[in-house]
Amino acid sequence: MPWFEHDGCSLHYEEYGHGSPVLLVHGLGSSCQDWEYQIPALAAHHRVIAVDVRGHGRSDKPRERYSIPGFSADIEALIDHLHLGPVHLVGLSMGGMIGFQLAVDQPQLLKSLTIVNSAPEVKIKRLDDFKQFAKRWLLARLLPMETIGKGLGKNLFPKPEQTDLRHKIAKRWAQNEKRAYLASFSAIVGWGVQEKLSRISCPTLIVTADRDYTPVALKQAYTDLIPGAKLMVIEDSRHATPLDQPKVFNQLLLEFIEEQEVAHA
Repeated sequence: MPWFEHDGCSLHYEEYGHGSPVLLVHGLGSSCQDWEYQIPALAAHHRVIAVDVRGHGRSDKPRERYSIPGFSADIEALIDHLHLGPVHLVGLSMGGMIGFQLAVDQPQLLKSLTIVNSAPEVKIKRLDDFKQFAKRWLLARLLPMETIGKGLGKNLFPKPEQTDLRHKIAKRWAQNEKRAYLASFSAIVGWGVQEKLSRISCPTLIVTADRDYTPVALKQAYTDLIPGAKLMVIEDSRHATPLDQPKVFNQLLLEFIEEQEVAHA
């Protein structure tokens, strides 16, 4: 299993296929395992790299404050380590935030950007925002990760036929180290680059589930701030779109990436 060192942390990644590089960045409390339905489809046409973000999966979990710019610096170091050149970056939830950070700070590193069920800022603007985030933090602090995983599974995959996905997410969530998870959660709250979105110069696709935590209108509002970006809505999907609607998502993603490859051929 490949590893590389950056800023005192050993980071794990997986690599598949050949061709133009596609870099997959997972969400909070997840790992590169959550791209299991995308990797085979993408690797048939591209060089696919899936990374475990610092504090997650098989990467180190240093006892320190985490930040979205810090996570982004790790991704930049991975691109340099593998001599990838500009990549097609795909980020889910927190991974999308990392993608936004990289796109505004190091636009030359991206050939395209795909953001899935994410946002360019997580700011506490109202009392309700504070209550919501405080509740989530306290639950994560007090409850076992396995209990949180079971609850999350029921929320993300409520259908009777999604039993396997519920069990899978509960099992994976239980493997999180609580301290590292809380540090990563804290990195998200208060972060934002929305005022810098006009800096994004690569083709950008915003993908949202129709039943994501935040409404489609919110995604449309920030899509309009990104030059040339387009928004696509995937129906009958919740926050974990790559897992609950893999065929539709994969087709959308492959078509978007192919458009960019043809345009730059």
